[in-house]
Amino acid sequence: MAQTPKEPFESTKEQFEAAKEQFEATSAKLEARTGRNVFVAIATALIFGAIFIASLFFFKHIFVLLVAGLVSVTVLELALAFRANGRRIPRVGGILFGLVIIAGAYFFGAIGMLAALLISVVGLTLWRLIEGLIPGQEVAPRTLWRDVLSGVFTLVYVAFFSGFTVLLVLQENGQWWVFSLIAIVASVDVGAFASGVLFGKHKMVPKISPNKTWEGLAGAAVLSAIVAIVLTVTVLGKPWFVGLIFGLLLLITATVGDLTESLIKRNLGIKDMSSWIPGHGGFLDRLDSVFPSTVVAYAVYLASSAL
Repeated sequence: MAQTPKEPFESTKEQFEAAKEQFEATSAKLEARTGRNVFVAIATALIFGAIFIASLFFFKHIFVLLVAGLVSVTVLELALAFRANGRRIPRVGGILFGLVIIAGAYFFGAIGMLAALLISVVGLTLWRLIEGLIPGQEVAPRTLWRDVLSGVFTLVYVAFFSGFTVLLVLQENGQWWVFSLIAIVASVDVGAFASGVLFGKHKMVPKISPNKTWEGLAGAAVLSAIVAIVLTVTVLGKPWFVGLIFGLLLLITATVGDLTESLIKRNLGIKDMSSWIPGHGGFLDRLDSVFPSTVVAYAVYLASSAL
């Protein structure tokens, strides 16, 4: 007896369910390989990317406020992560002095940012030392100085490094330098991810970052060099070899920044700094490669300006 043909709705529903199962299976494989939901991560990155581009090219001073906001959130995030491991960093003080550094860069340039860093380091140190004198909150001197050093690291790694993007964006054509910085660092991540997923077999430093491979690093090197050369020639107006140097230097700093944060998380015994960004973990999990790269970007800008 011949089977009754399926209704169009039932056929479409079955196709949808099959596509959904295939999508979920693919997502699960990528998540098992990378440690996070890749599709959610991409969607979140696109949203933040749109906000970043809009502020950078249309509202330059709003971009500075965006940097200040990111510094505040990331300082808080890192302070909370340290506190969970027994290292007490003043949260309010950390945010306050982080903003002092950004303000120094915005109003007074490089010298002002450096002076603000020195003031902030002294201020945060005194803040923590005074906290240690409060009855009931006394700690051993060794623990106290460990807290101080953790706080200084937070100010330098997050606020001081972020200040270089403020210095850059205020220069002539500075928005394109900041855009190139972010684009090249992103190409390092994309190149490492794609090449690692497709060809990754040999682990780089499995004790620090289990997912990083030498094949991924090679892919990152190729893609970052190409992106850097194209951007340097087309939007920065510099020779191609400046782009090659720019790309290779950012490959190094982005990789070191990523590994540094992985080492911190391993020492703290956590997978992500927080869960504040869907699919990405915390803000520092996404900005760890950018922070040390800002110094190189500003240095390349200064050096290339003399050509």
